[in-house]
Amino acid sequence: MPQDAWTEAENDLIVADYFAMLRLDALGTPYVKATHRRALLPLLDNRSNGSVEFKHQNISAVLKGMDEDWIPGYKPAFNYQSTLEDAVARWLGLNSNWLERAPAPPPGLAEAPPLWISPPPTLSNQPPPQELDQMLRIARKFDVAARDDRNRRLGRAGEERALAHERATLRTAGRDDLARQVRWVSQEDGDGLGYDIASFTPEGRPRLLEVKTTNGWDRTPFHISRNELAVADERRADWRLLRLWNFARDPKAFELTPPLNAHVSLTATTFQASFH
Repeated sequence: MPQDAWTEAENDLIVADYFAMLRLDALGTPYVKATHRRALLPLLDNRSNGSVEFKHQNISAVLKGMDEDWIPGYKPAFNYQSTLEDAVARWLGLNSNWLERAPAPPPGLAEAPPLWISPPPTLSNQPPPQELDQMLRIARKFDVAARDDRNRRLGRAGEERALAHERATLRTAGRDDLARQVRWVSQEDGDGLGYDIASFTPEGRPRLLEVKTTNGWDRTPFHISRNELAVADERRADWRLLRLWNFARDPKAFELTPPLNAHVSLTATTFQASFH
């Protein structure tokens, strides 16, 4: 182990301190980073203030790779020991409720303003190759797509926000008649139709939304079912994938139009087993 390598105990201490600050940050509760550093330094093995601050930036990088929320004041720094990923995973394993969180809907969600729909990620706006490769490696290692897919509270909250967005957009366009007809079909009819929200364009055309939500960044991988892909192909003019990201802190969104393989790489991850 290099002389300046952080021990497992040190990593666990600084990761716990980071999450204590992150929890306060997410709640909007004031805190002083320098106070946290001063309290932490005596517990570490002769570390400098600068090394502690850089380690906090390393933790931000790990969390960004895990497609998790991170402290905006600690810009991700991707040059770190791989053992730091294990320390973050240990903390999350002991605090699994952190991964299952979804923000409480704001007061008057039914009257929430429309989301701003930005352009989807492209090759022209991707991060530097080394940073992108590291984040995608971490995302695969911790299977964030499956984690998001299992998080029912997150998925429901995302669909609810999308429902409010569609109704608000139509009301803004003067189509209160259509806004009243928008349906949350995954809740009303079940989850097998290949889309979650049945909405309309202001001109009255069908608009079928499959909503995928993550607390991570815009390039977080997601799961999509064979049925969803089939419906996207059959109803290309109407079907849209609405991707909500950074959801726990400040929801942002973009849309993908069929065919999806024009935007993303589709990888088969499950197989159907039949008896001979």
